[in-house]
This record gives sequence, C-alpha cells and structure tokens, in this order.
Amino acid sequence: MQVPPATADLPTRRHPVPARVGYDVGLAQLTRHLASLLSGLGLFLMVFTLMPFQGAMETDPNAANDGNIINQVGYIVLGAVYLFAMLLVVDKRVLARLASPAWVAIFAIAYFSCLQSYDPAASARGLTLSLVAMIMVAGVLVLPRSEEDFVHAGANAILLLILIDYAALIVAPDLAIHSAAGGEPWHAGFWRGHLLHKNVSAPVFSILCMFGIYCLRSGATLRGWAITLLSVNFVLHTGSKTTIGFLPIAITLVLAGRAVRSPGLMIVAHLVMSVVVFGLTLGTIYSDTLLSFTRAIIDDATFTGRDDIWKFASASIAEHPWLGQGYSSFWLSPVIMGLEANFEANWDVRGIVAGHNSYLDAALTFGLPGGILISLLLFVKPLLDYIRASRRPEGRAFADFCVMVVIFMTYNAMLESFFLNRADPMWLLTALAIFGLGLAGRLGLRHQQLSRPPTPTLAKT
Repeated sequence: MQVPPATADLPTRRHPVPARVGYDVGLAQLTRHLASLLSGLGLFLMVFTLMPFQGAMETDPNAANDGNIINQVGYIVLGAVYLFAMLLVVDKRVLARLASPAWVAIFAIAYFSCLQSYDPAASARGLTLSLVAMIMVAGVLVLPRSEEDFVHAGANAILLLILIDYAALIVAPDLAIHSAAGGEPWHAGFWRGHLLHKNVSAPVFSILCMFGIYCLRSGATLRGWAITLLSVNFVLHTGSKTTIGFLPIAITLVLAGRAVRSPGLMIVAHLVMSVVVFGLTLGTIYSDTLLSFTRAIIDDATFTGRDDIWKFASASIAEHPWLGQGYSSFWLSPVIMGLEANFEANWDVRGIVAGHNSYLDAALTFGLPGGILISLLLFVKPLLDYIRASRRPEGRAFADFCVMVVIFMTYNAMLESFFLNRADPMWLLTALAIFGLGLAGRLGLRHQQLSRPPTPTLAKT
C-alpha cells in the first residue's frame, strides 16, 4: 500500500488503516443505536408493566404489584440484561457512582426492616424485586450516549405506549375503562388504560405529560406536543380530581421558577405548598380546624374514605415506633386479616395492601426514624440536587423534568402509597426522576459523560 510521507520511515500494516477506522466507527454507531433502543424499551416497560390490561381482576390499585412469577422472573431477566449492557457500554466512572450513599441508605433501612416482618424471607424477596427493577431504571438513564438519544428513544417509546392505550379504549373498552362491575361501581366510565386502576393511571399519565414537555423543549417537538396533549386528555378522563389539581401546580412551579431564574424561590414555594397539601389531607385526622378548611374547599373531605385508613395506620405506628412493622408486612398480616370488621368505617382495613399515604406507610413500615429519613432522601435531597444541576445550562431541561416529577409525587404521596413498591410504575418513574437528579446534581453525568460517543480506536501505523 502507499505509505504517507509523514510515516514513510515506520513499518506498514497488512490491513489499511481506513478499513479499521470504518469498522470501529460502524461498531460505535451500532452500539449507540442498541443502547438507545434499550433505554427506550426500558422506559416503555417501566410504564407499561409486564402485566398490562388486567381488567377488573382486582379493585385495589396496588394489588398488581404483589409477588407473582411473571414479575419475579421477568424483572430478574430484565435486570440481568440491563446490568450486562451497562457493564459493556457505560463509562466505568459513571457505574461507580450509580450506587449513591442515599440509595444505599434507603435500601439498607428497608432490608433491616425485613427482620421485623412476620415473614422476613417473603419481605426480603419483595424488596429484592424493587432493587432489581432499579437496575433497569439506571440503565434507562445511563445507556444513551447523548441526551439527544435519550430524548428521541424515550419519545418514541412513550408515544407508542399512549397510542396503544387510546386504541384499547376503542377495541377493548372493558379492559381500559372502569365498569360498574366489581367493588367500585362509582368509577364506571373513568379511563384507566393498561393499568389496574384510575388512581394509578392518573399520576402515571401526569408524569408522561411532564415527559412530553421535556421532549418538546429538547428537540422532539412534534412528539413532545403529541405526548403532552394526549396525556393531559387521558388524565382528565380518569376522574382523579386531586391529580388534575396537582399536575398544573407542579408544572407551573417549575416553569415559573425557570422563568424568573430562581430555583431556590421555586423550592421554597414548593415546600410551602407541601405543608398546605399535608394539612388539607393527612392533617385532617389530627386537627378539626384543618378538617373544616378541607371541607370548605372540596366536596369529599374524607378522600373517598381514606381518613379512616389514615386513623388506623396512625394509631398502629405507636405499636412499633422505632423499628416499624417490616417491609410489606402490615396490611395483609395475619393480625390485620384476623381483626373483626369495623362497620362504622368507610374502608375494611382487612382487605387493603397499603395505607394510601406514602409517609404514613413509611413510618409504619420502617419506624419513625427510618420512615422520616427515607422520606427526606426521596423528596428533599433531590431538591438540593436540582439546585446543583440548574447551574449547568446544558442540563436544565432534563433537571426541570425530574424535579417536576419529584414535586408532583411529593403531593401525590399524600394520597397514595408507592415507596419501594416493587414494579409499580408510580414508584419506578419517581425513582427515575430522583436517580436522574442525583446524577445531574453530583457531576452533571448526563451531559458530561453521556454526550460523548466512544472514540474509534485508530490503528497504529
């Protein structure tokens, strides 16, 4: 072969350099596309779940996440796939920082709580499913080689999911829309899509709306608008009044804070709003004054009977205030199931699997010290990460999306339980946002590390 003059005194190779470079570039592009595909697929499965369109099999919104062979085997396989992909593709410096001290503390507290359970082995298995699902959450964030790849892969996945749900409203309405059959006939006509209950669908599609806003701000304009508008319409048809109220508050707080260039002021406003929401929901079981305020604002101050569940859960915390009842070990325990029916209460606590308030359930499950610490790590620490991430202009749209989710789910946690709830899409999407803010806040890893495609290895001449 003809040797360039600058290297004429060096030994030549049998294979020409351009062929090797072309091979490496092609391999890098293939790896990049596969990584993006896995990221989009992971996001799709997090929301779609492995058991979609279950119809009216259960009436409780969290029952779909009980231990079952499909979720256990499915998420173990997915965890293995995404772990292998991350080891193969992701920068080792990024992998070394995935297990942050906050997440280590959260799962350490949770695993310790399993020792307090009436069935420690079953509790540990359920918690391990939550941990395995976190591998896929991490993979969705760190596998794409650039934020552009993340946005486009996610936009395609979520738009496809939403279109499937809208198609189901037409071709399988008995699966996608609540009917008068079952234990909650008053929900008839409300949309639930592929999920089990409207109280899960409403917050999940609210988060998809926020993701649509992120997409339209980050280059996927048409798909972003489609996701946003279709998701908002879906939320409106779920009939979830509280979610419909929380969604614009979360979006407005973040976008207003960005407009005035003051993330700190936005966080202060959010914390004030959190206190207000707490007072008007859980606070009503402790204060007649707060109950009067709530009655003056909304028609149903019991939140469809949740107040009776909250009173029961609050009283039960005192039984094990320091170490708690153990992970996933209270509501369906033999002690609770063996209670006599309380005919004066709106809900029979013997048949539910959660307290419909994440903060109460955290204190009940992990004890007051552990529950408070986990709540702070999940919903206060990310706000500090957001302030740090906001200092980097290139990652602000992503940080805004994540903090919208954190703010929205802070309010939603007053009415639903989802902390560490296995493969619950509410939990996985919340974890995605918390994880994303942690990465962006610590070292700006989403942009600094993931935006650089691997450099082809040039053949030495």
